[in-house]
Amino acid sequence: MTSRPLNDDEVLSEMNKMVAFIRQEAMEKAREIKLKADEEFAIEKAKLVKQEQQAIDAQYEKKRKGVETAQKIAQSNLTNKSRLKILHKREEQLQELFATAREEISKFAEDEGRYSQFLEGAVLQGYLQLMEPKVILIARPADVELVRSAGAAASETYTQLSGQQVSFDVQGTLEDNSAGGIKLASGNKRITIDNTLDERLRLLEDKMLPEIRVDLFGPNLNRKFYT
Repeated sequence: MTSRPLNDDEVLSEMNKMVAFIRQEAMEKAREIKLKADEEFAIEKAKLVKQEQQAIDAQYEKKRKGVETAQKIAQSNLTNKSRLKILHKREEQLQELFATAREEISKFAEDEGRYSQFLEGAVLQGYLQLMEPKVILIARPADVELVRSAGAAASETYTQLSGQQVSFDVQGTLEDNSAGGIKLASGNKRITIDNTLDERLRLLEDKMLPEIRVDLFGPNLNRKFYT
């Protein structure tokens, strides 16, 4: 059987078939490309959404921590202010107490009997601490005679206790605003002892301050160790 050339209709039919086939292939390829593009778009979109969500979460967490930190700082400031107010008020109460004590010791010197007895004891204590043959007694101008009598009486007791003699000189150079008492100095003035009422009150304040705080304000709950 011999082949014959295709006529125009047959050629047109074959060409239409080829065009239809090519078109079908192109459409299928286009669908594949579109599906692939949609899939990649969905993946990229999900990635971008996740990244944005993470960025928003991180920003929110940062702001949340910032707010918490600000609240803690504000609370700490309020607590510190309250604590300082309490400490200031307590210090005022302590100073009022000490001021009352100072008023009382200033009245002590008005009782000549008790005050003379105190002066004699204070002088004797100074003699025994200095253990010097000559001592200078420094008193308020108003107390010079009382101190001279106290010094003489204390000298006798000192001799009985130590077996040594002591001479003394009285100087009325102690400040007038002092509550009273005396200061003692060795003959060469290299050693001094402060036995004034003001100094004794100051020492007592320092020594008794912890106990006074507990009596007035109760134990410190933040303190863990006590000596």
